[in-house]
Amino acid sequence: MDDPVEIQPDPIDVGVVVLTQGRRPLELHRALASIRRQQGVRLDVVVVGNGWEPTGLPAGVSTVALATNVGIPAGRNAGVDHVHGDLLLFVDDDAALDAPDFLIDVARMFDDDPQLGIVQPRVESPGEDAPTRWIPRMRKGDPRHSSPAFSLWEGVLVVRREAFDAAGGWGAAYFYAHEGIELAWRVWDAGYEVWYRGDVHCVHPAIDPARHATYLHNNARNRVWLARRNLRWPISWMYVASWTAVQVARSVRSPLSLRPWFGGWWAGWRQHPGDRRAMRWSTVWRMTRRGRPPVI
Repeated sequence: MDDPVEIQPDPIDVGVVVLTQGRRPLELHRALASIRRQQGVRLDVVVVGNGWEPTGLPAGVSTVALATNVGIPAGRNAGVDHVHGDLLLFVDDDAALDAPDFLIDVARMFDDDPQLGIVQPRVESPGEDAPTRWIPRMRKGDPRHSSPAFSLWEGVLVVRREAFDAAGGWGAAYFYAHEGIELAWRVWDAGYEVWYRGDVHCVHPAIDPARHATYLHNNARNRVWLARRNLRWPISWMYVASWTAVQVARSVRSPLSLRPWFGGWWAGWRQHPGDRRAMRWSTVWRMTRRGRPPVI
C-alpha cells in the first residue's frame, strides 16, 4: 500500500508595503532582500515612493509613485490597495527582517488567535542598544517579554487586514508622529487585540526622532489630535494634561525646546484634526484592565 500523501497547506498571503523617499538606496535594498527571503508565505510587495519615483527595484516588486511627500501614514495607506493578502506587513526602508522565518512565525500567531489584530516585533539595533522607547509599555523590563500594546513603533508591523480596515487605516492627518498610537487604539476599539511580541524581532538603527525638523511641533500637535480624534471628555482632557506635564518635566534641562512644543500644542487645538471616532467606554475599560488606560 502506498504511503498516504501529506497535503501541504496553501502558503499564507501577505501584502507588503515598503515606504521610502528614495534617500536610502542601500537600506531599501537590504529591506527588500530581507522580505524576499521569507519562507512559507506568498508575498505581494509594493514600494511606495513618497515624493519619489521608485526605480532599480528587484523583479516582481510593484511600485506606487506619489508626486509629493504626503507624510508617513498617508504614504503607507497609498500602498495598501495595491497588495493582496489577509495580513499586511508594513516596513520602513531603514528596517529589515532578521530571519527568513519571521513572517511564517508571525502568521501562525494570527492563525492561532482570531482576535489578534496587530503584532509589533522586538527591535534590535546591531552594534548598539535599541532605544527602550520602542518597547510599547510603561515598565520596559526584558525586551524579550511579550505584552499587550496600546502604542506602537511603526517601523515594522504585521496587521490583520480586517482589523486595519475596521480601524480606518493609518491616520493620514498626522503626517509624522504618534500615528501608531491611534492605529493601536482603533484596532482595540474594533474588538481586536494588539501585541508586542518579544519572541520575534527585526533590525533598525538606533536613531534620534528629533532628526525630523518638525519633531517637537508634531509631537505636541499630534498628542492633542489623538485626544480630539479618539477620546471622550473627560478622558481627552486628562490625556492632554498628563502629556503636557510629562513634556514640561522632560524639558527642565532644555527649556528652549518648550517653545516649538507649545507651538505645536496650540496648533493641535486651533487646526482641524480630521476624522473623529470616539473610543467606546467598553474599550477604555478593556485598556484599563490591561494596565494602560488612555490617559498616559
